[in-house]
Amino acid sequence: MTTVHEPTATATTADLAVWPASTTGPRHGDLAVGGVPLAEIADRFGTPVHVLDEAEVRDRCRTYRDAFPDAEILYAAKAFLCRAMAHWVAEEGLGLDVCSAGELELAVTTGFPPERITLHGNAKSPRDLETALRLGVGRIVIDSPSEIARLAAAVGADGHQKVMVRVVPGISAGGHEKIRTGTDDQKFGLSITDGYAQHAIARVLDQPQLELTGLHCHLGSQITSVKPYLAAVRRMVGLMAQLHEQHGLVLPELDLGGGHGIAYRPGEEALDLTALARGVRAELSAACSTAGLPVPRLIIEPGRAVVGPAGVALYHVLAVKHTGSHVYVAVDGGMSDNPRPALYGVRYTPRLVGRHSTAAPARVTVVGRHCEAGDIVAADVELPGDIRPGDLLAVPVAGAYHLSMASGYNLVGRPPVAAVRDGLARLLVRRESLDDIRSRDVGL
Repeated sequence: MTTVHEPTATATTADLAVWPASTTGPRHGDLAVGGVPLAEIADRFGTPVHVLDEAEVRDRCRTYRDAFPDAEILYAAKAFLCRAMAHWVAEEGLGLDVCSAGELELAVTTGFPPERITLHGNAKSPRDLETALRLGVGRIVIDSPSEIARLAAAVGADGHQKVMVRVVPGISAGGHEKIRTGTDDQKFGLSITDGYAQHAIARVLDQPQLELTGLHCHLGSQITSVKPYLAAVRRMVGLMAQLHEQHGLVLPELDLGGGHGIAYRPGEEALDLTALARGVRAELSAACSTAGLPVPRLIIEPGRAVVGPAGVALYHVLAVKHTGSHVYVAVDGGMSDNPRPALYGVRYTPRLVGRHSTAAPARVTVVGRHCEAGDIVAADVELPGDIRPGDLLAVPVAGAYHLSMASGYNLVGRPPVAAVRDGLARLLVRRESLDDIRSRDVGL
């Protein structure tokens, strides 16, 4: 992001750079976020529990609007979505990027304006398309050739729908191979290299009920360098120039997706949003001038960078086990509420909260409660050497791709989400109960 927030009070001497800006130390050994002690949240809502700092979310929305004042900013709902999140994003003037009928219906029934919503997805179901048309979404991003005829038929001869085409620019970027989506030969989008993108665009132009407003690309996730985005601008404008020459087409929009990297641990690199905005504007202006095209309106789709740093996950320690040279600290959550370490090897820096320890730090691995060797919350981290059952651990930067990817593994139930702001905490999403789990199981 463009600014690095410093804690507003001296919590401890440890580095709290990756914590929400509102993080303070109101009592010895404790931390508060949004004016609410984390130990108090754990006592009130139980653990595991995920905490969202509303002010941090809103501030990050505004940071994007300030950095890209002439662009349309769409929050990527896949990072995390609930009714309150949709409400905050709407109030801050952002649009929404959704990938399913479920995300779409939740947002619209919350009151989110459907014309400010874009539907994505590499394999949209009939229900996804029907719901999008019924609710009147602003744009649908076409991801495969077969989608063109299906969508045109669903719209009908007298209908009208704005669409974009997702293009694969052939650029490798992202923090892990599983989250790189700008390269050729993968499931998303249509490649420029093999001509599928150009062919699909020509087919869209043959459908009068589909209005092609622009091109879309998304390079991947956890990108911390500006350079891949500049390369994407050049390739996308090159395609736009080709389309202008072949079809006389002038497209008014260019969506560069998101994937903006954040720091999960102190000292890690994050994408410089100010440098990104300055570089993209300059590159786009120069490329369009060279091609003799008007500059299209930019669309940017941040998700993780908006909600990730606003979240904190709280766990209670259940067991401490010394095995050979390792110390395992087992907590009451794990891969069912955060699969990212198992999927991508993501590393976090958990912290003891709720009590002050003078013990020397010890190297430990924090593990989850699930029956899987890969159920690791944080590998090889320092915690006080007297860590014990009943202690409370807090994991920062837990707002994105935790609960949105949560599972029902071992039927432990997904944790609740609480929001904090101005010294108050309130429940946003309740804990999934055993009654919830039993009620879905209807077969005997």
